[in-house]
Amino acid sequence: MIRVTRPEQAPRILRERGQRTTEQNQSAFEAGTRTFEFDSSLYGAKSVKNALIGAQHGKCAFCEAKIRHIDHGDVEHLRPKGGFRQSTKDPLEQPGYFWLAYAWANLFLACSLCNQSFKRNLFPLVDPARRARSHLDDVAAEEPLLIDPAKEDPATLIGFRQEVAFPIDGQPRARITIEILGLNRVELAEHRLDRLRKIRVLRDLLHGLAGNPNEAEQIRQILEEAREILEEATKANAEYASMARWLLERRL
Repeated sequence: MIRVTRPEQAPRILRERGQRTTEQNQSAFEAGTRTFEFDSSLYGAKSVKNALIGAQHGKCAFCEAKIRHIDHGDVEHLRPKGGFRQSTKDPLEQPGYFWLAYAWANLFLACSLCNQSFKRNLFPLVDPARRARSHLDDVAAEEPLLIDPAKEDPATLIGFRQEVAFPIDGQPRARITIEILGLNRVELAEHRLDRLRKIRVLRDLLHGLAGNPNEAEQIRQILEEAREILEEATKANAEYASMARWLLERRL
């Protein structure tokens, strides 16, 4: 998981058609409606998805895997639009966060595994009694247990022991985020391990040769290439950049 920085201005379709639809749903709620139908052509519009792809460098907001070569990607609602669960054992409660269905701040690009198999409609709070039940309530009063990568830096909460994500200092929100999103699922951890091994070899090569006063030109070229590869591995558009940064900052 890595920090996500969206463009400040929402795509036009959300600002215009999305806002009008939101206002209609709010009026319907005040008139007694408790279940809603949502227009995926608005929150899932090409302009919205492309903006998220750009902001997230084509990576899933949760697991950090590059997804566009194997998956269309889902436009995921952090606060579930249709209904929510506090835990996997709880029944679905409705309505969900219907007034945030087209809210730019509530949307992320996620791979289908993270979205459909793990997070689904889970959105646990520290105190469920403080949950916002409609646009008439204050969402800011909630204390979500899931990390919002657009509002806080996940690197301050989630670290890595080898390829395994762990909650720094046992932080409960990090632990719950890792569990709910399946950030240590076997296939994902194996894929991270493959990347980790390559980065570690280059790091050790770079550190081992950098202090050699008798470097030949070929060694200098190898060192420069290693530096470039390591720099690429830590950039925001790289898969598992958070793990690579953790390694290269000598915390792994």
